[in-house]
Amino acid sequence: MNSFFNSQHIIDILLKWKLQLLVVVVAAILLSALFSSPIFITPLYKSNCLLYPSNISPYSDESETEQSVQIFQSRDIRDSLVKKFNLAKHWGIDSSYIHFESTLVWEYSQRVHVNKTPFEAVEIEVLDQDPVMARDLIVAMLDAYNKKIRAMHKAKFGEVVLNYNYIMGVKKGYLDSLKTRAEQLGLQYGLLDYQAQTREVMRAYLSTGGGSVRSAEAKAMKKNLEEKGGEMLLLSEMMRSESDAFSTMKMDADRAVLDYNRDYTYVNVLSKPFVADKKAYPIRWLIVVFSTLAAFFMAILIIGLIERGKFRGLSTDGNEG
Repeated sequence: MNSFFNSQHIIDILLKWKLQLLVVVVAAILLSALFSSPIFITPLYKSNCLLYPSNISPYSDESETEQSVQIFQSRDIRDSLVKKFNLAKHWGIDSSYIHFESTLVWEYSQRVHVNKTPFEAVEIEVLDQDPVMARDLIVAMLDAYNKKIRAMHKAKFGEVVLNYNYIMGVKKGYLDSLKTRAEQLGLQYGLLDYQAQTREVMRAYLSTGGGSVRSAEAKAMKKNLEEKGGEMLLLSEMMRSESDAFSTMKMDADRAVLDYNRDYTYVNVLSKPFVADKKAYPIRWLIVVFSTLAAFFMAILIIGLIERGKFRGLSTDGNEG
């Protein structure tokens, strides 16, 4: 048995079967080159894009990059690309096939890849038999991404604007009611400025040394201040407070309207998609090399089994003799 596995014996066996091994190697090279050719495998061209997200806010504990990856992988964007470029027909998927949808989704997942890089960027890679189509798909993805983020922002800030408009409407109605009541007090009782009018009445009293009132107007104003002065003072403070709150809310509402109407882009593209001039798949030399090595080692294994069977036969004959 030991003599069967010594190096010299192995070399002798390889030399013995050298023609057969040569035929196997040549056949493996020719067949692997043939079956990796465009006749059997459609060549695919790759276009890629590198970008950083911008003007977005992350949800939960995810980062802006992770959120962007999720949006790029969303069904809305996938369906928009499928519809815009008629990808089912372009990829040769029969729409009448019973598993049409799942096949289309699987094909899309094999050709379109969106990943996060170690440096928190987003990388998009698209493989297609048409290099121009590969580039155009990425451009369309960027456009669809911007539109989706813009729609999400409009929906969110639209709700904020509606809430602000409602609350501001309520506050404005309340403020108007306070002003209406203050105007009524002014028309009916002549009360305009509680503090100023109080000083004037006190001056009229002091000028007479605390005796009779200087005039009938001062006496009437004193009576009105005693009856309605407290209400007028309260109305003045409430109108000032409500007016300040309304002004602050108006500024917040204006910012919400600005956010609602903004037309930003949401990506900073570092590396633009391009039209490839060289196919990315299949890599024929790798297929040829691995196929040839596999065939070569398989042939050696078979030869070893054949020779081992012969060796055992010789050993059995020798023992019997």
